[in-house]
Amino acid sequence: MSKLKVLEAKEAERMLLKAGFKLLRSKGSHRIYEREKERIVIPFHIGRSLHPKIVKQVLKTIDNIE
Repeated sequence: MSKLKVLEAKEAERMLLKAGFKLLRSKGSHRIYEREKERIVIPFHIGRSLHPKIVKQVLKTIDNIE
């Protein structure tokens, strides 16, 4: 199994916006993005990398679109 890329929230946000997602809302330190009927929540903690499960979810969501 290949290793997942380490992402920070800003990088994940950049990837999602490039894939056509729009920022729907933010609550606390979480930002919710939406494209058509797909939603994804990104915890936005500056200086911390995202959990591998969230990285996998972001990459899977972007691959389904493109």
